[in-house]
Amino acid sequence: MEAKEYFLISGTVQQIVFYNDENGYAVLRLASEDGSEVTATGTFPNIGPGELVTLTGCWVTHPSYGEQFAAEAFERRLPSSVRGIAEYLGSGLIRGIGQRLALKIAERFGEETFEMMLHEPERLTEIRGITEKKAREIGRQFIEQSEMRLLMDFLTEHSLPVALTAPLYKRLGADAIDALCENPYLLCDAYYEVDFKVADALALALGLSRLSDERADAGVLYTLSFNLDNGHTFIPIEKLLGAVCALLSDDEVVFEENRAQESVERLSGQGKLVREHIAGRDAVYLRTIHEAEAFLAEMLGDMAERNYSYDFDVDELLGALELDGEVPFSEKQRQAIATAAKNGLVILTGGPGTGKTTTVRGILQVFEALGLNTLLAAPTGRAAKRLSELCGMEAKTIHRLLEAGYAVGGRTAFQRNLTNPLECDAVILDEVSMVDITLMQALVEALPFGARLILVGDADQLPPVGPGNFLRDMIGSHRVPTIQLTEIFRQAQQSDIVMNAHAVNAGQMPAASGAEGDFFIMRRAEPAAVIETIAQLCSARLPSHYGFAPSQIQVLSPAKRQGSGTVPLNSRLQAVLNPPDDVKLEKRFGDTIFREGDRVMQVRNNYDIMWERREDGEVGTGVFNGDVGEILQIFPQQECMVVRFDDKIATYTYDMLGELDLAYAITVHKAQGSEFDAVVLALSSGIPRKLLTRNILYTAITRAKRLLVIVGSGEVISYMVENNQKGRRYSALKARLREEEHK
Repeated sequence: MEAKEYFLISGTVQQIVFYNDENGYAVLRLASEDGSEVTATGTFPNIGPGELVTLTGCWVTHPSYGEQFAAEAFERRLPSSVRGIAEYLGSGLIRGIGQRLALKIAERFGEETFEMMLHEPERLTEIRGITEKKAREIGRQFIEQSEMRLLMDFLTEHSLPVALTAPLYKRLGADAIDALCENPYLLCDAYYEVDFKVADALALALGLSRLSDERADAGVLYTLSFNLDNGHTFIPIEKLLGAVCALLSDDEVVFEENRAQESVERLSGQGKLVREHIAGRDAVYLRTIHEAEAFLAEMLGDMAERNYSYDFDVDELLGALELDGEVPFSEKQRQAIATAAKNGLVILTGGPGTGKTTTVRGILQVFEALGLNTLLAAPTGRAAKRLSELCGMEAKTIHRLLEAGYAVGGRTAFQRNLTNPLECDAVILDEVSMVDITLMQALVEALPFGARLILVGDADQLPPVGPGNFLRDMIGSHRVPTIQLTEIFRQAQQSDIVMNAHAVNAGQMPAASGAEGDFFIMRRAEPAAVIETIAQLCSARLPSHYGFAPSQIQVLSPAKRQGSGTVPLNSRLQAVLNPPDDVKLEKRFGDTIFREGDRVMQVRNNYDIMWERREDGEVGTGVFNGDVGEILQIFPQQECMVVRFDDKIATYTYDMLGELDLAYAITVHKAQGSEFDAVVLALSSGIPRKLLTRNILYTAITRAKRLLVIVGSGEVISYMVENNQKGRRYSALKARLREEEHK
């Protein structure tokens, strides 16, 4: 292979032809020192017009754009000429400074401009029209930009994603670089979503030994934290040691098991880990997870044993409700309602069409008769909205109910807690199968003493994304009064969606409906054929034949990138449902193009995003993981976009776009807790086998209210029906509840 020939060029940034906010990749027009114009490509984080740069790289010939300079390293300096300073300040990097004001500032302060803005921003008031408040804000932005530029340069130098700049700066501020140098493994925190190998490469580049205690401890903590997302509350010691050694071994060193063992002992001594023999295992926990599991076992065990008396006849009240509503309660439903009236903790479970909602309404009526102040909650915004509509009273997400926000360092904090409990006598929580033990701990901590808790969910649906297997463990402990509804009501029996959901859950193949039915299977095998068929269904066939608006149709897939996953589906669906248009603005972020009119989903909790209800002017904060909205407007000059989530309007700056995904197609996991008028399920070949399970298929089917279309391979459907592997989760809540019972 011919060796590259490297060159050094210097010049002034004249124009930014293209810039990728996610990774800092840019195409620049430079005015080089010899007077020629150069097109340069490379990673130039937060680059601005007017900056002086020195690039190291190679000359290449692009097939379409001709000769370019491919930079592999660069150094930059802020401009010192009046013209360069004016171009830099007027480039939009600092909100509130346009090109005319930028020129005034540059002409007034000359080469002292940047020093003045760093140390004496109040001097900006010398320019007519700049108030003290505006001067302070410009100074604050410039200091922030300067600090973020240094952080970006550090990340680029060490081949770290430039997209880390915003979260690092938000949590650590000006101390971010020092903090990274002191402990590179802080990047392994879930907040940053960085793989251990990335943080490890930085640590080794900064001189940390491969056999250091710090590296061993980081490997142990990362392995336990990483496995929380696999649902494990603990890892057996033998499996933990093996995983840590595999993680820390490379071509240069074999990490010995005894070193990992020493690390576990050291971290246990520091109180960061808990080691305990439980559920027949020598278990190792992160301390916070151990506390959550032990707390829930003790508190819920106590609640399950509480009994309440009342001075009226529940059967008589239920009889009156039946007369009013003309809906007779089944024996199991009556049992559930009566149990909720007298017990502190009750689980109500059952599949679709078995009357869980009717039972919940009956429980609410009885609680009203008892004079109880009852709150309704669900894990997601869509699930809460659905619960509100079905019960005729407000339901909130758990995060909103507990008044979630950020604590120091970006951690989630709840205003409602042990010292500031909820003001209620009972809480009914729907879609409990989605709730992990850390969120359940927060809810139980916020319950006032003596409050009832009614848990409603379908144990056959997918378990939570986070740690634990809460609902199944609670049911399996046989410690909590549990009523399982099994009778499918006559009206529900008329739905092939409901009947096929139960068939799949029983291990039977679903049967397609006749022409007038609501459940259809279109057999396609290859991903491209599945994707194209779905594009036709969503853009033409379902709207024309069934009258569904595209917004009523939700495409689901088990996978993200493989086969007919959500990424290729979203690309194709965006092209047919919201194609490029001269009147629609768009913004590229990484590999995604966001366009006005696009359907998008928030993919992580953000308690800081401001929103406003236009109809009544109410304002608030917080958009949560799984919330689906529509991009209303994009404002390039202000570098932001406006998104509508139901009746709330929120503004996203460009550095927040990593929190949004296109949502024409979403994963089955993301759809849990929601219902849609029409669901199209993509099941092509090429989807990883671990995602082809019975409970994923069952959960997908139960998302549809009026119509379900499966587009995919018959072999894939058959495999999913037969594959009843639920994935083992290391969790000891069930064992703890049983132990508590025998104390």
